[in-house]
Amino acid sequence: MALTAKEAGLVGCTVCGLLAPVAKSEGEQHCERCGEKLHTRHPDSIQRTWALLIAAIIFYIPANLMPITLTTALGNTQGDTIMEGVIYFMYHGEWPIGLVIFIASIFVPICKIAAMIYLLISVQRQSDQQRLNRAKIYRIVELVGRWSMIDIFVVTIMVALVQLGFLASVQAGSGAIFFCAVVIITMFAAESFDPRLIWDKQSNDD
Repeated sequence: MALTAKEAGLVGCTVCGLLAPVAKSEGEQHCERCGEKLHTRHPDSIQRTWALLIAAIIFYIPANLMPITLTTALGNTQGDTIMEGVIYFMYHGEWPIGLVIFIASIFVPICKIAAMIYLLISVQRQSDQQRLNRAKIYRIVELVGRWSMIDIFVVTIMVALVQLGFLASVQAGSGAIFFCAVVIITMFAAESFDPRLIWDKQSNDD
């Protein structure tokens, strides 16, 4: 395996990418180009990522069990969960819409959480297997994270468009709040994880 910057006594800036020699003196070190605080590895990266993932898993349960929309028609109110919305669209022949919502709102969050757990465990076990593939997995998790909000975008549009007073109206349910929390927390988890740990022979945070 090629020599890492850490092994060469260098530290890379996470903002501008400039490499600088690790300061021998104790205290904070800042990037000479942009002034960002430098770390050879993000402090407490593994612990913070685990904490965020556990919180996301906890919020994911009510996000799927509680209604994400509350539809009122002629005085009757009905709540629909994410999965009920998927089933509704597929039952009425709108397979593309149902499939998009299922992938973005159910499949992607589960895969993100599972992928981050895999990365954390492999780093903690100091695994030297499939490092390049693990780095690619992290890039994919970071890339697709924001697209999990598509269900919330749909709810927002429905709330704005379907407001017919007593005849019909749509409101966001409590499940939408938990789902937003899951998406945001998993995005923070991906940001808090230091992918440079994948390439270390030891998983010690500096």
